[in-house]
Amino acid sequence: MIGIGGYNLRDTYLSPSTDINYTGWVARVLNERMKVVSLADYKVSRQQLINIEFGTTTNGAETATEYAGFADYILGYHYRFTQVLPGLKILTGASAHLMGGFIYNTRNSNNPASGKADLDLNLSAMAIYNFKLKQLPLTLRYQAEIPFVGMLFSMHKGEPYYYLTQEGYDGVVSFSSLHNKFAMRNYITLDVPVSTFTIRVGYLNSIYRTDINKIKTHVISNSFMIGLVKEFISFGGKRMKKHTDLYQSAYY
Repeated sequence: MIGIGGYNLRDTYLSPSTDINYTGWVARVLNERMKVVSLADYKVSRQQLINIEFGTTTNGAETATEYAGFADYILGYHYRFTQVLPGLKILTGASAHLMGGFIYNTRNSNNPASGKADLDLNLSAMAIYNFKLKQLPLTLRYQAEIPFVGMLFSMHKGEPYYYLTQEGYDGVVSFSSLHNKFAMRNYITLDVPVSTFTIRVGYLNSIYRTDINKIKTHVISNSFMIGLVKEFISFGGKRMKKHTDLYQSAYY
């Protein structure tokens, strides 16, 4: 899927005043893969998400610009409750999230960029609902993810990055949880079959806030998404011949 939407940035490493927000636009590419795995007698699915985004923003006075780029990888496992209601599946589980990126301010000369890196464990839940609008089969999905424990990288306020080369410098990698970080991802999609294709339209809301080493950061985005969906099965081997009943859709 590809998406475009609004971006809101704040980083007090780059802008010492905590009340300065930079707003603008973000573009992103999102790849998602789901597969039913053999855990718990094939009642668990694996989800992989790769997200790459780039945004450009300006301050309220339009005297400075901030650019931001992030890459995310999420690997999650969900237990599938497939008989909740007719057409409705509920998936609950956990995921690991790896993120790296930067925020760059064009006005700064000494400390123009702020690097970001996170490794989190997330709580994850998803609801998938298959229904028909007249004779058109549709699939609606809502997913939410919230990290509860992890590690993150953050410089100390006012200290340049060349300090990282000095022997004995520490404190830039810290434990993270709800006391110094709040992040949430809300993901809504609708799958619509068109001819031989399935088109997916969606909305992605991402919230990322940290307060560590006297630096406050937030990255908030709202993106409208569109893309294509393809479902396929890998054939071969004795397992496929003996256990054809195990080949169920990971999504539909």
